[in-house]
Amino acid sequence: MEAAVVGLNFSDAYYKELQDHYTHMKKLFVGGLANLGFQFTEPQGAYYVLMDVSEFGVKDDYKFAEWMTANVGVAAVPGSSFFHEDIHNLIRFHFAKEDATLNEALTRLEKLKKKVNNAQNIDWR
Repeated sequence: MEAAVVGLNFSDAYYKELQDHYTHMKKLFVGGLANLGFQFTEPQGAYYVLMDVSEFGVKDDYKFAEWMTANVGVAAVPGSSFFHEDIHNLIRFHFAKEDATLNEALTRLEKLKKKVNNAQNIDWR
């Protein structure tokens, strides 16, 4: 309750600045995913985005997330860890990061399709 009272006492300008900051990060990262041709669910107020990796034949999002971290250098959380349903084609990226970090992630993700196509002994399909 005490924290809620503190939050209620912040000015409207504080919340406007916070909204602008998160909107900027969202536009940068989600816009980059769109430019790279990835399919994703447009965030409606979250600081993460769910990207659909079914185009890569992913059947095991945990193994795909591990593979991507090791081979592309971008970490994601398996989407299935957030669902009760049998969904394994989504991975979750957190975009509340510095611009340089988001830009580097997009640069690395630009190579994802090529790395998937060249991958040998894939165990996430």
